[in-house]
Parts: sequence; C-alpha cells; structure tokens
Amino acid sequence: MLSDGVDYMLKNVLKSYDYSIVIVYILLCFFGLVMIYSSSIVWAVQQLDPPRPSDYFYQRQKIHIILSFIAFFFAAIFPYKLFQNKKVLAFIMLGSLISLSALFLFGQVYNNAQSWFQVGARSIQPSEFAKLGIIIYLAAVYGKKQSYINDFNKGVVPPLLYLLLVCFLVMVQPDFGTAAIIFMIGAFMIICSGMNIKSLAKLFLLGVTLILLISPFILMNKDEIFSEERLGRVEGFLDPFSDVQDDGYHLVNSYFAIGLGGLTGKGLGESTQKLGFLPEPHTDFIIAIISEELGIFGVGFVILSLGFIVLRGIRISTKCKDPFGSLLAIGISSMIGIQSFINLGGASGLIPITGVPLPFISYGGSSLLLLSLSLGLLVNVSCFTNYERRYKEKKDLPAAEEGQNQKFYTISGNGRMMNR
Repeated sequence: MLSDGVDYMLKNVLKSYDYSIVIVYILLCFFGLVMIYSSSIVWAVQQLDPPRPSDYFYQRQKIHIILSFIAFFFAAIFPYKLFQNKKVLAFIMLGSLISLSALFLFGQVYNNAQSWFQVGARSIQPSEFAKLGIIIYLAAVYGKKQSYINDFNKGVVPPLLYLLLVCFLVMVQPDFGTAAIIFMIGAFMIICSGMNIKSLAKLFLLGVTLILLISPFILMNKDEIFSEERLGRVEGFLDPFSDVQDDGYHLVNSYFAIGLGGLTGKGLGESTQKLGFLPEPHTDFIIAIISEELGIFGVGFVILSLGFIVLRGIRISTKCKDPFGSLLAIGISSMIGIQSFINLGGASGLIPITGVPLPFISYGGSSLLLLSLSLGLLVNVSCFTNYERRYKEKKDLPAAEEGQNQKFYTISGNGRMMNR
C-alpha cells in the first residue's frame, strides 16, 4: 500500500507540471543554438584575437545549454517555498551585494563595463543573477507583509531600499541597461504586490523626490554619466542615417539585415550582414540575423514563443493562491518580457540600443543559466498550484495513499516535513 501511495503521488505530481512551458523552453534553446552557429561563424574566425574555429561559440553554447537544463530541472523539482526561509533569503541578499561589490576589485572590463568575473576560460556576470535574487527577495518580503503592506514605513520602504542599492551597484559598473531592467522588474512587482492606490501614490512621490535630490550629483558628473558613447547611442537611435559610419552604424546594419530577409528570408546560413557588417551578430543583434535568414516566420516564432511564456507566467500568477508563488511568477514573467522588449526594440529602432541579450536565443552562459533557473521556478510554482488544486478536489483517496499525498503536500505547502 505504501508503494501504491508513492506511485499515486508521483503520477499526480508529474501530471501537474506545465509541459507547454517546458516544450517552448527547449525549442527556444535549440533554435538559439542553431542561430548562434549560423551567425557567429565569421565573427569567431575574423573578429576574435587570436582567431577561433568557426564553431567556437556553438561548442561553448552547447555546454551552456547542458548546464542550464540541469539548473532548470533542479529549480523545477525543488520546493519553491523553501526560498522563503530567512537564512536562504539572507544568503541571497548578501550574496548579491558581495558579488556586485567585489566586481570593483576583481571584475574584468568588457565593452567599457566592469561587470564580469573571469573564472578560467569562462566569465560570470553577477548582475544577471541579481535579477533573480531581487525577484525572490521581493516576492518573499511582500508575500509575508500582506497584512501590513500599506504601512508605508514598515511594509514599503525597507524592500525598496534594497532594490535601489542593487540597482546602484549595477549602474556604477557602469551597466545602465541591466540596472534599468532590475528596477523595472522591482517596480512591476511592487505594483502587483497588493498595495492600495494611496501607497503607490506615496511611492511615486518618493521617487520624484529622489530624482530631484540626485539631480545636482548628475549635473556635477554629467561628463562621466552622459559620456560621448552613451550620447552617441541616443543620437544613433534618433537619426541613425545621419552618421552611418559611427553612431548609426549598428542600427543601420540591423535595418539592412531585417529588410533583406523579407517574408521568407534568404535561407539558413545565407546572411550577408554577419560577414563583418553587423557587430555582435550572435548576441545583441541575433534577431536581425534571424530576420535576414528566416524572414518573418523566424522572427514570428521567437516573438510568439517568448510571448507565450510571458502570458503563461501571468496566468500562473493569477491561479496561484500563495502570495509568494504568485509574486514569483509575476517577477519572472516581467523579467523575460522586459528583456525581450529591450532587445527587440533596440534591434528594430524602437528604443536606443542597450546591449541586452535576447532571452534563450542570444549567446551567453550567465544569461541562459539565469533564465533557465527562473523558468524552472515558474514551472515549479505552476506544478504545486495545480497539485494543490487537485489534492483538495480529491475526496476519495485510500488511507495509505492519502498519507503519502499529505506528506508531499506538506513539503510543497509549508517547506517542511510533518507527520499526520
């Protein structure tokens, strides 16, 4: 009877996973791997010093995908409520602050930003993992503060201070794109946390006040903050064809790639813009190569797949009765949606270029690992939400099976094992 109960429990748990998200995630990762190989062949041979084999980025991304699949599986089966534990939260908070601060002593500079740790032949970007740390922290804090969430001094200000501190440490690297993403994720989670309009209005006024207070600092350091390179990105965005060889070079070549693709594309591997014309074709501008080679169908697949994950995550957040799980789903969905919009908007000229990778598609280990962990957590929340609903609806369980079911339910619901 005990083994029957375990079998029943496992079958119901396996049935509770959202396999539609898993399938789309796997498809995006392998589609990205193919496009990374296609877009990076020339870049690896001609642009790297010393030159690398044509499949250099492809082989490295394969390793990234394997490690990310392992991380996704772990996040999908690990009871997500254990992240509410005070010791776990303290570890996440201190880990984020220490790693971001250590960059100023041990970080490596790439593209004018000191944002990476070099570990052997590979690099790690702590600010990527700070995104997930912020999501877990805000979800846990606001999940527990529901009874007094509109107490401004006690329920609103402390989490906000931590969010601003993380954004500041990322911004001074300097990495304004990632700092903006972290801030927008936090803002979206705060709006969805359950605060009333009065508290949100106070928060808005506090933000305006902070901007006014730091304005003198910005003016005194305007030459460093608004550097020639950053202003050039804005000018290139506003009128890229006014300086095709400099400020508008990236965006104009992205336009050419998108335009050359047309409806059906030139064919996989047939891009001409990746032959040294379009910088970073396997990272920031990979969507332009997808458009050139696969046309609107390739771009449509990427946008629809990412949109499905975002909308599915929002749906999961509305179904989840646990405030922590609901806010986790909101934070993860907003992160993927915001990052996708910034990358696609930059490549298409809707917003200035920021150097943000396209989720699950662009080359990069830190980004893919973070997104896989996050998506695993989203599937985890969905699984336990569906399992809880099915368990409560089931009224005629055999005694032994019900006992096993209750043990698993208790782990997922309270984060600890309890005997009936």
